[in-house]
Amino acid sequence: MTYGCHTKNIPGSHVIIKCAGKEVPDNTVFEGAMLAAFFSKSKLSSQVPVDYTKRKNVKKPSGSKPGMVIYETNSTIYVTPEEETVAKLKVKSE
Repeated sequence: MTYGCHTKNIPGSHVIIKCAGKEVPDNTVFEGAMLAAFFSKSKLSSQVPVDYTKRKNVKKPSGSKPGMVIYETNSTIYVTPEEETVAKLKVKSE
């Protein structure tokens, strides 16, 4: 199952969560939302709304700008971006 996260009506990064055909755990959705909020224009805000939905609900309108998508059947989670939490989620190169 693949999910997408993006801050609600706020410019920022898209976060893709892939979970090999399984349901995505709640803590993984929270971490994805934390990343989306941190890498958005609301990085310094609190209680940032982040929408998440299954990948199949995300569509790119033809002719739209890069990064522009529309989606439906989403849920919203509110997170306060924390640099410490995001640092723990970063991939470490070996």
